[in-house]
Amino acid sequence: MFGRRKTEAAEPAPSELKDAVREARIEAAERSAVVVDLRDAELARLELLNEALEPVFKDIPADVELFDRGISRGDVPRLWVDVVAHVAMGRDKRQYRFVQDTRYGRAVLAESYEVGDIRQAVTRYVAGRLVERERALADDEGRPVAQSVLRVERSRRRWHAVRVFVLGLIVGVIGLVALVLISAPPQ
Repeated sequence: MFGRRKTEAAEPAPSELKDAVREARIEAAERSAVVVDLRDAELARLELLNEALEPVFKDIPADVELFDRGISRGDVPRLWVDVVAHVAMGRDKRQYRFVQDTRYGRAVLAESYEVGDIRQAVTRYVAGRLVERERALADDEGRPVAQSVLRVERSRRRWHAVRVFVLGLIVGVIGLVALVLISAPPQ
């Protein structure tokens, strides 16, 4: 027990462990390289779609600020069409998925392996949003009664605020005069 030397058979275990750790690190590096390559491929596909959509977005009038197109380079790269709609790659990283976030969850508007199909779906979506905008603006112009009611309500609120300010000013002045009369030394 006390003076015995360790046997030589116990020494190969650490080197086997070192070899296994080294091999695991190499495998992890290869996997991460594959993940990076897949992400780069996703970005390249989204950039191709972005270029294909360029003519569609050039036709949008300059005064329309509904759309904010751009590619986000996060864990899941996305081509944003507007605040609620984007294109992402499917699970196989070759299929485009055009989705819209709604209050009830995410709705898939189109799925395809072809850039042309997704381009058509985005074009229809953009056209629909432009028509919605036109209708909303037409409804606002067609309701002068509602506009006049809003104007009257704003005016009423403004006068109410002025009355409250004047009343506060009067009460403050009366309070200061009362404080001076109370704190004045008797003569």
